Amino acid sequence: MKTRKPMVAGNWKMNKTSAEAAELLQSLKPELKDVTTVDLVVCAPYVDLPVAKQILAGSNIKIGAQNLHWEKSGAYTGEVSPAMLRDFCDYVIIGHSERRAMFGETDETVNKKVFAALEAGLLPIVCVGETLDENEAGQTAEVVGRMVREGLKGLSQELAAHVVVAYEPVWAIGTGKTATPEQANAVHKQVIRPLLLEMFGETIADGMRILYGGSVKPGNAKELFGMSDIDGGLIGGASLKTPDFVGIVQGAL
Repeated sequence: MKTRKPMVAGNWKMNKTSAEAAELLQSLKPELKDVTTVDLVVCAPYVDLPVAKQILAGSNIKIGAQNLHWEKSGAYTGEVSPAMLRDFCDYVIIGHSERRAMFGETDETVNKKVFAALEAGLLPIVCVGETLDENEAGQTAEVVGRMVREGLKGLSQELAAHVVVAYEPVWAIGTGKTATPEQANAVHKQVIRPLLLEMFGETIADGMRILYGGSVKPGNAKELFGMSDIDGGLIGGASLKTPDFVGIVQGAL
């Protein structure tokens, strides 16, 4: 039986103006106000973080950012530091597949950002996952294993205990394709969890949450989250609609 508290985190990506964000959050709050057995997070664009902080103050929904820079300050035009985010957030997504594919994120920069986030008191949600070509070539274990190993390299057990890993097969994001619950769980159970065990020991590995993100919907959430090593979800498009996000949370209850 799983003892890890499930988490459902919404990744809004580049969606929602401040006004639209306020409308969504105002509708989510009453629907989710009684949820205590699932950690709830919304990861909004930087410009929406102030309104999210205002609306969600005192609620059971935490706030996350979608990226950060590893430096504390400096001449990095357009970037946002961990300290800046700490005023608004509890969590931050690091290494999302879109950041890797479109904006040059590497395992090395992921590692730097993980350390920077933890130093600032932010909880990293570290994304890993293979492309369709890598999946079809049988390279899932190799690719995902490398991302976990390099992304979390050098962490102490104490720091690793604060990290959430999110397995997002790139081929199942926004494509209509979905890994079966058994396929997703196999990567969590046979690739990621054993590597965490090797790196950080049994207690930390058993306690670390591994989320699944790949076209999670209200209709498949309960079955996915019922798997032995799937501890919740990192939700993309479905987090932009109140009924869908609420339905996914209900699948985790």
